Amino acid sequence: MTATMRDVADLAGVSVKTVSNVLNDYPYIRPATRDRVLEAVDRLGYRLNTSARNLRRGRTGLISLALPELALPYFAELADEIIDAAEDHGLRVLIERTGAVLEREREVLRDSVRMGDGLILNPLGLGQEHEPELPDDVPLVLLGERLLSERFDHVTMQNVAAARAATTFLLGRGRRRVAVLGVHPGEAVGSAALRLRGHLAALEDAGIAPDPRLQGEARFWHRDTGARAMAQVLDAGARPDAVLAFNDALALGALHELRARGIGVPDDVAVIGWDDIDEARYATPSLTTVDAGRRSIAETAVERLVARIADPDRPTELLEMPYRIVERGSTAS
Repeated sequence: MTATMRDVADLAGVSVKTVSNVLNDYPYIRPATRDRVLEAVDRLGYRLNTSARNLRRGRTGLISLALPELALPYFAELADEIIDAAEDHGLRVLIERTGAVLEREREVLRDSVRMGDGLILNPLGLGQEHEPELPDDVPLVLLGERLLSERFDHVTMQNVAAARAATTFLLGRGRRRVAVLGVHPGEAVGSAALRLRGHLAALEDAGIAPDPRLQGEARFWHRDTGARAMAQVLDAGARPDAVLAFNDALALGALHELRARGIGVPDDVAVIGWDDIDEARYATPSLTTVDAGRRSIAETAVERLVARIADPDRPTELLEMPYRIVERGSTAS
């Protein structure tokens, strides 16, 4: 038979109320009592009925996650890690795909009240000019760089610093003509603009003048656009000896184009990507990449949302996750 809270209380020698307080993280419980209750929970295999608890609190136990797309490995892996983090808090995740379309993102915001207790949103259609449209009555955590607001918690990457470090990494290995793939001409905000800014700062640090022919454009960051951006740079006669792709999908496309042209990696051209997706380890050669803190982003976003649901008036935070460069075969000496 399924164990009940009464069974736990009897085994631990405490009241049902005490068991409830322990399972609901009530702070004023003696450590010895807490340990005794948790030991009884483990022995009996008791599971808290989170659905009933949430109903009593006027909550659904659901949160929503709105991402631009799931076909892109970064967003698929981010969604998976957010689901894991939510489960640690007894929450389930409803996923919405917006397609980076402005009106679809607006619909998600309008529907967020009926889509759970809170929303994690990574907008690509909404921009700074749409900030007044964000609802004040919904627990909301923002991801990405397109839309900044002091009214909401924001979890993001250190785009400028990480791109600067990645370019410096390549320069430190004797490379001097570093191409960048994924440029969005004219963009003032967003990942592409920030990563380009960090790249140019590293060139300036090294006293290297930027060459516009080394900037490969790609509106969408997929493998096919990465191959085309790499072709654009090569056809312009820029002769790069290194590539910084603004995500791993672009980098994988670049590897394909370089291989098709008989250009060796890393001997002729070193390549570094961004995101550290699982596929990067299995590329040929394995792909050096920037781990910009995806797991930390997932865990922190869920933690901030849970805290916001519990206390809507808590101060908001802008949180930039740590990054590291994962060195593999595509930049080997």
